[in-house]
Amino acid sequence: QVQVVESGGGSVQAGGSLTLSCVVSQFSANRCIGWFRQAPNNEREGVAAISTGGGILYYADSVKGRFTISQDSAKITVYLQMNSLKPEDTAMYSCAATYGYCDTWWKNTGRYNYWGQGTQVTVSS
Repeated sequence: QVQVVESGGGSVQAGGSLTLSCVVSQFSANRCIGWFRQAPNNEREGVAAISTGGGILYYADSVKGRFTISQDSAKITVYLQMNSLKPEDTAMYSCAATYGYCDTWWKNTGRYNYWGQGTQVTVSS
């Protein structure tokens, strides 16, 4: 059974930085790993995605230039480096995994098979 575990959330002031980590057990080549977030009373939205087998990185327009998704050399951990955080970035951030390469569908939550419990990010003004 694949397990997804996030960590690294916390509280920061606007302009600050946080790095989230996502560990996917039974990691294998060619998985699409996505970061999503959901604020109260909002729908879950895709933030960024990466294919563990390499390829295009995907970002939501709202985070381009501020967030960076990456993976470690062992392809076990996926990171989301978040800089220049804004109060509107406050949300529960979740990591999700599915088989194959990411593609233009990466924001579609229904395409992901495995989800973590999430980690809270709070940005104060």
